[in-house]
Amino acid sequence: MTIKYFETERLCFRGWQEEDKPEFALMNADPEVMQYFLRRLDESESNAFVSRIESHFAARGYGLWAVELKQNKEFIGFIGLTCTSFERDFTPCIEIGWRLKKSCWGNGYATEGAGGCLFYGFNTLGLTEIYSFTSVLNKRSERIMQKIGMTKIKEFSHPNVPAANPLNKHVLYRIGKDEPVL
Repeated sequence: MTIKYFETERLCFRGWQEEDKPEFALMNADPEVMQYFLRRLDESESNAFVSRIESHFAARGYGLWAVELKQNKEFIGFIGLTCTSFERDFTPCIEIGWRLKKSCWGNGYATEGAGGCLFYGFNTLGLTEIYSFTSVLNKRSERIMQKIGMTKIKEFSHPNVPAANPLNKHVLYRIGKDEPVL
């Protein structure tokens, strides 16, 4: 039985199911979905990513939730919280992130879901601050960070992205427990 963690107006946040994997692999192979990542993932790499997500849940009790539309139970991607530990002055930290299939873009799902995750993180998990970051080129994700009430802290060079790569420079956003969400 799949665990349901919480819901927002239109979205259900749940554990991952075996049947999510093929759709998730298609997302991770989509050049537009993966535009701001170093490369697309093949099916094996995508499945390994799901395994890492499930390990994070087992260790911490939260993670990158599988998200489905409440109206028809369609799996649309993930939105959630994860621990980030690469070496920078703001790590280790809890990061909020999202990845939705392209057919669902432009409907406000990422904004709605990210707001729900912030609420859950602060009120259920007792977190005190949450970060988010993306390539400076990824204006869509940066706009979501702004819409959910996060504040831009700075720009930084991502240590896992080659310095000469156009995706190296990232924006860093943060929100604290006592700041208004969404």
